[in-house]
Amino acid sequence: MRDIHTDTNCSSPRTPNVRLRRRSNEIPAEISKSNGNNLLVDDKSKYKSMWIRAYSSLWMLASVSLIIYLGHLYIWAMVVVIQIFMASELFNLLRRASQDKRLPKFKLLNWHYFFTAMLFVYGRILSQQLVNTVTSDKLLYRFVSNLIKYQMVICYFLYIAGFVWFILSLKKRYYKYQFGQYAWTHMILIVVFTQSAFTVANIFVGIFWFLFPAILIAMNDVGAYFFGFYFGRTPLIKLSPKKTWEGFIGASVATMIAAFTFANFLGRFQWLTCPRKDLSTGWLQCDPDPIFKPDYIPLPGLISHWLPWKEIAVLPVQWHALWMGLFASIIAPFGGFFASGFKRAFKIKDFGDSIPGHGGFTDRMDCQMVMAVFVYIYHQSFVVGQDYSVEMLLDQIMRNLGSEEQLSLYTKLGKILQERHL
Repeated sequence: MRDIHTDTNCSSPRTPNVRLRRRSNEIPAEISKSNGNNLLVDDKSKYKSMWIRAYSSLWMLASVSLIIYLGHLYIWAMVVVIQIFMASELFNLLRRASQDKRLPKFKLLNWHYFFTAMLFVYGRILSQQLVNTVTSDKLLYRFVSNLIKYQMVICYFLYIAGFVWFILSLKKRYYKYQFGQYAWTHMILIVVFTQSAFTVANIFVGIFWFLFPAILIAMNDVGAYFFGFYFGRTPLIKLSPKKTWEGFIGASVATMIAAFTFANFLGRFQWLTCPRKDLSTGWLQCDPDPIFKPDYIPLPGLISHWLPWKEIAVLPVQWHALWMGLFASIIAPFGGFFASGFKRAFKIKDFGDSIPGHGGFTDRMDCQMVMAVFVYIYHQSFVVGQDYSVEMLLDQIMRNLGSEEQLSLYTKLGKILQERHL
């Protein structure tokens, strides 16, 4: 019988006895077997973990606060950086070093598709903001207009170039691995860019619609952690063994209260509520949307007798905030449960180790991805008016008509108004 310890040939992808070193984020066998009995309240090292998590959270809070203060463009740049980290963590999940060594430059194909998808998604979302930014320069305006007009063609041929690259890179005995990576890359692009597209759309509608949902998810996460830390006794779901019913319910109540309160506070800042129609970085001033104008509700006589005020100011957006708080409390955590099940399937503890105490960027964005899509759909369905406005029509004209067509429309509209003696 051949001694398996003397067989060091790793050239074949079928070699079953190559022993791989366990990654730092892989779940130890003794932990993975517990699957529900390792509650946070019984964890002996929970205080050390809590302090590491707290320090990391403070750094993230300070960094994100600074970026939000700088404005829309910097927040978009932050989203792009987070995307790159998430894609890197997910690309590495199914990579095998022994295979990649024999497939030079195959990793570059993943990033080729990534940046092609980025050009396509953001080109579609931010085309009008880009046009508005360069309107003062006629030559640059014409160049950007043509670039936007042929953006889909450019992205298509970039994708086809990647497709041809992939076909030409296929190697015998590595077909299964290469096609697996090809499918995995496309799934990552769908997951990452679906949520980020909605996130960026929310940013340019108004920072409020990006910041407020993110705060709700953070509040729910912190609330679940601390309620589970001190009171958690009843396991919630086996996919995430440290989650408890006490943490889930306590966090839900805290999130609903925070939603109603924070909406009133954040809704009073114009630089958070004004939409950004270009890619400049200056501060914004605008006429507030009606949902950010306070309604004054008189207090009942019995209550006002004991209070120094007779009425309270409530922003209409606060009623919308309750629905967002409910979603952040009840539905969004299932994004985290999905990620937990995904990690268990691959026998890893975290997607990465970029953030001490938190794991990787993907670990932090699991619930945010679900929330961003919901907020965009909710905003478009229940907040934005359904009637056509002048701004909406101008947006469609600037987006879909060339400069000559716009001039022709202007001339014809002028003639119509003259005939009506307006």
